[in-house]
Amino acid sequence: MISIGKTLSSRAVFEDAFCCDLSRCKGACCIEGDAGAPLSKDEVQVLKGIYPSVKPYLRPEGIAAIEEQGTSVIDSDGEDVTPLVEGKECAFVTFSDKGVAQCGIEQAHTAGDIDFIKPLSCHLYPIRVSQFSQYDALNVHQWDLCAPACELGKSLKLPVFRFLKNPLVRAYGQDWIDEAELVHEALSRENDGTK
Repeated sequence: MISIGKTLSSRAVFEDAFCCDLSRCKGACCIEGDAGAPLSKDEVQVLKGIYPSVKPYLRPEGIAAIEEQGTSVIDSDGEDVTPLVEGKECAFVTFSDKGVAQCGIEQAHTAGDIDFIKPLSCHLYPIRVSQFSQYDALNVHQWDLCAPACELGKSLKLPVFRFLKNPLVRAYGQDWIDEAELVHEALSRENDGTK
């Protein structure tokens, strides 16, 4: 594990390649899985407050799920997550005319209706964060659905942390990214045998 600020990160954050390829995966990470997107306690409150501004961007099925379950629910692990539509996609998901999953929250943000871009767990994906009292542990989630993203990332030579620069700055600040670049450079030299 590599320490930067108040995080401990797996080497995969700096060494694995990743770049979402929505033309191939169609945003499957917003549809598949057994629970909604993880939410912080602050985000639970934010979603309650912004829901009226997000609602016009959502599908009728998503609105029905939210109005029945709430803007967040507790999953089987006792964690706050976004609600699902009939146990499938996130209730905040919309679909483009090409069938690509999109985030209604992000659409409302892009339109200037809200300041909140989307839950941090979504913004940071494929990094998954485990919070401890002294630090956050950052690991790269491995999921077959993301094979196209791994392939595209390799072809672009784009490591996970660079693909996620904006959300990592949102979560940990510019200093974190600056240090991550130094870590990546050192690991690249080590892997090339040019310490």
